Amino acid sequence: MSWQDIVISIGQFLFLIALIPSIRSEHKPAFGTSLMTALVLTAFGITYGTLGLWFAVSTSVFISAGWYILAWQTYKEHKKHVD
Repeated sequence: MSWQDIVISIGQFLFLIALIPSIRSEHKPAFGTSLMTALVLTAFGITYGTLGLWFAVSTSVFISAGWYILAWQTYKEHKKHVD
């Protein structure tokens, strides 16, 4: 395990903790913001995998899942108001 893997993993874990209040809150970020962030973090996770940074891959999976959840929540909320 490299120091880069550790630093990236810790940073992403802290971002995941910071994301939890948004997931639990009534107020959500914009759908486009949530989806784009999730997609970019997914690409980062794939990139970490090609570099062999396996802990960073795992934390990237969790934080991108958090952003996908936010995107889904925003989509559902918007759809509820449109219908």
